[in-house]
Amino acid sequence: MAKGANRSGRALVRGAESALDQFKYEAANELGMQAQVQDGYWGEIPARQCGAVGGHMVKRMIEMAERSLSGQSLGTPRR
Repeated sequence: MAKGANRSGRALVRGAESALDQFKYEAANELGMQAQVQDGYWGEIPARQCGAVGGHMVKRMIEMAERSLSGQSLGTPRR
């Protein structure tokens, strides 16, 4: 892992926690998991599905960064 990498699971940018949490639920919704995640409890969800949410988030974040770097708008994600 890179030196200085965040191993604690906390956001690197102070104040971004709530936005990342909302982003997580948007990703779960896009994957059709909104009914499984109730009241913020993820304990009943298999690790494979939780990993899919994280993978989907990373894919969207990379797409947003690429669009930002290329000067494109951050509108609807490409599917």
